[in-house]
Amino acid sequence: MELQIFISKKGTKVVTACNLHAVLGISNQHYSSNVKKWFCDVYEFRDGIRKPEYMKDYSKRPSNDNLLDDYYLSVELAKMITLNSRSKVKQKFANWLLNLDNKLENAELLTTEQVISVLELAKVMGLVSCQAACEKQHHKIYEERNSGSAANWWNFRSEVLGYSAEQLKKAMQMNGKKANGKSQRQMLMLVDKYEMVRTAVIDLFMALGKSERYAQNLGDLAKVFAKELNIEIFDDRGSFANFAPPLNSELAGEVKNLKNSRYRQLWETPKMAS
Repeated sequence: MELQIFISKKGTKVVTACNLHAVLGISNQHYSSNVKKWFCDVYEFRDGIRKPEYMKDYSKRPSNDNLLDDYYLSVELAKMITLNSRSKVKQKFANWLLNLDNKLENAELLTTEQVISVLELAKVMGLVSCQAACEKQHHKIYEERNSGSAANWWNFRSEVLGYSAEQLKKAMQMNGKKANGKSQRQMLMLVDKYEMVRTAVIDLFMALGKSERYAQNLGDLAKVFAKELNIEIFDDRGSFANFAPPLNSELAGEVKNLKNSRYRQLWETPKMAS
């Protein structure tokens, strides 16, 4: 028997309690009591040690069977239930769920809406005002997480992005260009302009509290889109703002202010659909 994955309307990947109970080889007569115990136990979730929360970690699955209640379980909860079970095959299914959970956590599995959103982000990140706003927001979050200190900010950001100002200067010199007096953004424009889009997307998702790998994966995808679309980099700040190319103004506004609208909601941990 295989463990089946279902996808809700919001793109949330879940398994069912009945299916999980069956593949673990647990006696059917203990199903109801086991499920009750699953929801009362305490687990170490990514956001802390707690009990499973209804409509966040699990939800009721509609069924015509009046004798047996079934539930949708988040992949994370299913993994921990599996590890805590006494099943002889728990390692096999725990490893499988762990691999799937890691892909979800690191943005390796995206919904169609999320892919389209990254495509739109690649376009608006061609505006320098959006790039600068994302960097500022990332910097702010970094300070908050480090008790108001930004002493190691540039080193940290360089490690996340995968390059430093010194490396850009060397790349400039190898191409026979002068780096003196140029900002990091100006050097990127001359070395690899599409990296500016990738950098901005990484800054954005780091500011949204995502993991480094998650942000990097989305940044890499945005850079691919930017290349394919031949996105132009335009400095729309100051007196040049009126000459900015026509883009998704709603998304650009959200990127600059991190306000909660329909685009940002695509990247928040969704509640489970029943």
